[in-house]
Amino acid sequence: MCWFDALDEGSIRSFEELARAFDARFITCNRVPRPLEALLSMAIREGEILKTYSDQYWEMYNEVDGDFEDVAVRTFKVGLPTKHDLKKSLIMKSASNMRQLMDRLEKYKRLEGDQIQGKGKAKAFLKKKDPRGGGYHNDRPRKDFPSHLASEGVHIINSLFKEPVH
Repeated sequence: MCWFDALDEGSIRSFEELARAFDARFITCNRVPRPLEALLSMAIREGEILKTYSDQYWEMYNEVDGDFEDVAVRTFKVGLPTKHDLKKSLIMKSASNMRQLMDRLEKYKRLEGDQIQGKGKAKAFLKKKDPRGGGYHNDRPRKDFPSHLASEGVHIINSLFKEPVH
């Protein structure tokens, strides 16, 4: 307000002039737009996950000036490895706009996240029912199983983890 009050009367004739004077006085760091080539040169690196690549891609896309949505949709696919499932899917049925691409990308990111989480765990397995009826068999005697385990619809699931769970 001090700056505004200190302006000479009649020195500003329009709102545009006021905006330019304000920018010249207070705006010190402006975003420099990136060229389209920066977006076109992006590719997923060896060992990089889809989420990281897509986050970097969208950040770069937002920094490029101009309306290049159609180019961005096509070049995202180019940056993926040949054998990537998302690339195969985009080759079979191409996304026509950014919204379709983002929707498909979200599905593959969730799938990749689930696969990464599953690598640290062995598959869960269901113990087989004792053929004599009653509880479930393993090395423990039958009398150690509580009576409610023998009820219909109750299952025991064991999971093995490669790393300790705390």
